[in-house]
Amino acid sequence: MSSENEKDEQPSDTVAAHSEDTESLSKDEAKKFYEEKGIDFSPDSPIHPKPIPPFEKSISDKIASKFNSKINVDYVRESRIRVSTKKEDILDVAFFIRDELGYDHAVSVSGVDYPDSKEIEVVYHLGSYTDEKLASQVLTLATRVPREEIPNPGKDSSRMTSLREVFYSVEFHERECFEMFGVYFEGHPDNRRLLLPEDWADIPPFRKDFKIKGR
Repeated sequence: MSSENEKDEQPSDTVAAHSEDTESLSKDEAKKFYEEKGIDFSPDSPIHPKPIPPFEKSISDKIASKFNSKINVDYVRESRIRVSTKKEDILDVAFFIRDELGYDHAVSVSGVDYPDSKEIEVVYHLGSYTDEKLASQVLTLATRVPREEIPNPGKDSSRMTSLREVFYSVEFHERECFEMFGVYFEGHPDNRRLLLPEDWADIPPFRKDFKIKGR
């Protein structure tokens, strides 16, 4: 007899029923296959996929329809949508999300270091105070910038356009991302360090190759 844990680890009947159909498909083709059936099957989704919620899908569809190949809808789940784009297009996408979809502020801005691919991802989490339908929603907007092996923050290629013009609340978050990951935000009105001393000369401390001296 199988335990409850063992049952949880088994694929859902829905996925199993289509496994043979998707064995020969590429990752993108398989994703499209499940999306057409209204199933969330993104790489980090639960073992038991859930139907894609219609309200969130309607929002992601508007972004996809507007920008086509300039954006990628990474996932659509209840109260959560993630969209990624190139750094050259992020300002236009951000204005559309604010002006056409009603997301009026950035909850936070974070960074992710990818040394193997020589990239740093900048992630904006967007919400709305003014639209009740969006009160529980978080729309993630992400992009990537080059990662310098020997960083020189503010003077190397790890840079992108600031979203301060779109979302006022990114001002301190982008400053923290600048000092902790070394990403310079062009057009930011006050791109100084926020927590570290101005004469900090070491690797940005949130990068994976940063080491505390003496350890």
